[in-house]
Amino acid sequence: MVPPDTRGRRLSLRHLTRFEYNGPVQDSFNDVRLCPVNDPLQSCLEFSLRLDPAVPVHTYHDFYLNRVDHFDLHHPHDWLEVEARSIVETRPDPRGPVIGAFPPALLDDPRLEENYFDFLADSHFVILDAEVWREAIDLLPGGVTDLWADSLRFARHLFRSFTYVPSTTHAGTRVTEVLRSRRGVCQDYAHVLLALCRSQGIPARYVSGYFFDADRPPDQPEASHAWIEVFLPGYGWKGIDPTHDRLADTRYVKLAVGRDYADIRPVNGSYRGRGTRQLLVEVAVREL
Repeated sequence: MVPPDTRGRRLSLRHLTRFEYNGPVQDSFNDVRLCPVNDPLQSCLEFSLRLDPAVPVHTYHDFYLNRVDHFDLHHPHDWLEVEARSIVETRPDPRGPVIGAFPPALLDDPRLEENYFDFLADSHFVILDAEVWREAIDLLPGGVTDLWADSLRFARHLFRSFTYVPSTTHAGTRVTEVLRSRRGVCQDYAHVLLALCRSQGIPARYVSGYFFDADRPPDQPEASHAWIEVFLPGYGWKGIDPTHDRLADTRYVKLAVGRDYADIRPVNGSYRGRGTRQLLVEVAVREL
């Protein structure tokens, strides 16, 4: 696994989503989760949200405490553009590296205050069926002995045995399809890792955000990213990125957490009309 980067960074982020419709649409209701979180690992220094057509925005926090910017459009419109810009400062994990053993029995400690139970069960994209269970048992025939070490074993298995191939899956692809094809993108890697962990009683949640890649070729398009976090009693949530075979570090910017992608779509909504003709998404992550 690639060693974590411990250098703090200041990153600028731009995320543009543009919908063009097959004729005018109306009664559009939208939720946007594009504002970076503030926590011990990062601070959102600036955030702005531009809408075209421009309408008022109502901000609230969802069940998992993610910031949601909600807006409605009731007059006819031929397109919708959502652009988020932010500046984020990332910091090395003040807790330091994960040290020591984390036997599953620690999860039964009545003094634990973390509500991790939602992250042990099935969710929309993460179905804990027989195929998932067989994959996990093949890797851990003796069952889970250490929550952290076994999560890393699952992640390394995905990195080594799955192939990153864009456009082979879509936003609605579920875990069983990815297990059969052994191909996908970061969202698929995250969903499969969640399924393997949860099937064996390891609390794990989906994370949406961005990954800053200083080695990215200039002509390579950027995109949002997804990884997971595992709950370790006495330590907290710790990020693992199976796509890049690394732990989440100062190159990662977190937007939201949930059971899977369905909980935290960056731009999610509904409308009345004839459908979307074209969808454009542009992402840029730069170090300042």
